[in-house]
Amino acid sequence: MENKNTDLSSLKIDRSEKKHIPGSGKKITIIASVIVFLVLLYWGYSFTGSYFNSAVEVKLTTAILQTPSQANAVLTASGYVVAQRKAAVASKGTGRLIYLGVVEGDKVKKDEIIARLEDNDVEAQLAEAKANLEFQQAGLKDAENTFHREKELLKTRSASQSDVDAAEANYKKVLASIDVAKANVQAAEVAIENTIIRAPFDGTVLTKNADVGEIVAPLAAGVNSRAAVVTIADMKSLQVEADVSESNIERIIPDQNCEIILDAYPNHNYPGYVAKIVPTADRTKATVMVKVGFKDYDKRVLPEMSAKVIFLSRSSNQNTGNQQPALVVPNTAIAERNGKQVVFTVKNNTAVEVPITSGRQFDSFVEIKSGLNNGDQVIDNITDKIKDGEKVKIQ
Repeated sequence: MENKNTDLSSLKIDRSEKKHIPGSGKKITIIASVIVFLVLLYWGYSFTGSYFNSAVEVKLTTAILQTPSQANAVLTASGYVVAQRKAAVASKGTGRLIYLGVVEGDKVKKDEIIARLEDNDVEAQLAEAKANLEFQQAGLKDAENTFHREKELLKTRSASQSDVDAAEANYKKVLASIDVAKANVQAAEVAIENTIIRAPFDGTVLTKNADVGEIVAPLAAGVNSRAAVVTIADMKSLQVEADVSESNIERIIPDQNCEIILDAYPNHNYPGYVAKIVPTADRTKATVMVKVGFKDYDKRVLPEMSAKVIFLSRSSNQNTGNQQPALVVPNTAIAERNGKQVVFTVKNNTAVEVPITSGRQFDSFVEIKSGLNNGDQVIDNITDKIKDGEKVKIQ
């Protein structure tokens, strides 16, 4: 009964205002903002990720102007025009140049006299050798008669064998002296010929290396002497020597059709062919020299001109001539939609169908007659997934 009398007033609920904790509301707001941001970020990533994942990856190619030969090209290399038959013409003798009969650009024939050296000394030697020969020949008849006379006297015992032997020895000595004199005459004639400088083959004078009055010597023996008088080349032997990378040399075969474009005349193409693949490589440049011959050329082609060689595909018959450049795109950039040929450009990550009119076929390229301009970019490797208005992503 004692518990019943306990004061129950102590069991009242305290409804007075709770004490406020500073900063608790600000923390809640920050936490809520972070949660909302993370939700929005996740939603945005999911949306954009699914958008880009649905876009078709494409690769672009460019419509460019090319000549038919360039469109059929498998490789392009640079080089120089080089005369395969070329000579620095010099004299075999030493002397002062007294005559030079050619200048740059002159055409010469084989064995034509180009220049002469002073030859007074060798002319004197020739005259002396000829005089000695005549002298020896004059004594030949007397020696021969003496020898025959002694032989007849020996038969009648009017001469001894020693007399015959002496006459025979003198006769043979005169014969030997005549041979020596003839050799001296020949040597003098050769010395005179060495003062005459002749063209070794039909060609054109490229450079003049000496002037009248200068000393000319073989191999330029003196400090102030000249070795070569002129340099000539056979203009029919012109070829372009081009360096081709080792990694690309397998694309080149003998007699392969080429086109040669000289830097001096970029709008004119010369037909050519692979004349020779030099069977050695340059280790410093990792290249192999390829010599390209001209099928036809004119007087504008000169040695040492820089040139570009376009190696054509093996199936090309090189009937392109000097045609005007054509606007081309790869075959793989053209598709057929609803019976029409089209290409696709890209605007704002969207494929746009463009109708075109095609023309000639150049190996892996097609001429575009209408629908595109030079420099326009189109989608390459068209597939069925690529349609007008399709979202695309450029690789």
